[in-house]
Amino acid sequence: MSENSFDNYGYNKETYQDCKDLIVSTNRKHIIILISWFLTVNVFYLIFCILNLFGFTNTHTYFYAIYVTLAFLLELWLLFFSIASNQHNCFFLYIATVVMLSYGIIESILRPYMPATMYHILLILCAVSFIDKMIRMSMLLIISTITFIFTSFTFKTFSIAYHDTYSASIVIILSIGLHYTFQRTRITQFVLYKKDLHIQKELQIKSSFDSLTSLLNRGKFFSIAKEILRRKDDDYKVLCLLDLDGFKQINDQLGHQTGDKAIQITGKTILQTLGTEDFDKWSYPERIIREKLSFAGRLGGDEFIIFIRGKNNQSEIKKLLSTLLHNMNEINLYELNGLHASFGFTELTSSDTDIDNAYKRADEALYISKRSGKNQINSAENTSEDSCNI
Repeated sequence: MSENSFDNYGYNKETYQDCKDLIVSTNRKHIIILISWFLTVNVFYLIFCILNLFGFTNTHTYFYAIYVTLAFLLELWLLFFSIASNQHNCFFLYIATVVMLSYGIIESILRPYMPATMYHILLILCAVSFIDKMIRMSMLLIISTITFIFTSFTFKTFSIAYHDTYSASIVIILSIGLHYTFQRTRITQFVLYKKDLHIQKELQIKSSFDSLTSLLNRGKFFSIAKEILRRKDDDYKVLCLLDLDGFKQINDQLGHQTGDKAIQITGKTILQTLGTEDFDKWSYPERIIREKLSFAGRLGGDEFIIFIRGKNNQSEIKKLLSTLLHNMNEINLYELNGLHASFGFTELTSSDTDIDNAYKRADEALYISKRSGKNQINSAENTSEDSCNI
């Protein structure tokens, strides 16, 4: 096993970094849990000191009060400044570790007549709770234990210090072993979770997008469109249908492979014209809703559908669709001198609560384009005389 993989708990650097977000969130959660427990214990100890109960005396009140304050401040910061604590996760991890281990060392000094127990408990808790780098974390635990042993021989009798040294030697070996074992198991779980998440993403993408064009498939397109209509905003919106002209002849004369290529290029041209050709498929459906993007889908065969937003009036819509039609007409594919298509679109208003009604209007406008000579754009709100030809 290489030093690098040992330092990353048996995984390579790339795998460790891929799990970094889960490591950070896990560390933060464990720090909060451990500091909460630590705060609660010290609050009780402080009360016992004030009341002189269970062998605690008020001479140690300041010690427990200081650590109650430190734990309380750290807890507040973690709870109310979550972004900062995530960004500086390593810093808070080591602060929490140093606070608790220093507490164990000082608590041992304050009870020189007794073998230490709290330090060993805290050592194991820190070892099994926090994920960092194996070598760095081991060095911190070892340095802390050496300090503990040194203070034990300084402030305690030889027999008690010898007992502390024996216990600490066993506990530090156990802690380092548990640290590696626990954190390797956690990272293994993170890796499996990432793989499962990737599989889920792939399945969701396959169920939402057309494999040939990378456009939304019919079901996902209408699902998003219905969600937008339910929100009832005042934005200007348009639904557009387009159908390739002479697509059957392309398949019959040039073959289905050329037909598939024509459909693929049409999808790419639509995305480029809408300005959404570069997108992450996993987050794209949410971005459509959140950022009010225009989006397109493939209905099947050579039929496409576009939901347009971000324009102010029908003139701007015609300009956009004219650009799209022009771009398609400029495509040279094998023996094809341009791709021709018929367009039909309709404006969506506040009364359009059902996307099916808007679809019907756009479909009627599309057939006006077909009957009027093809390769043109028509609106359901206008007559065929207002058609836009390229």
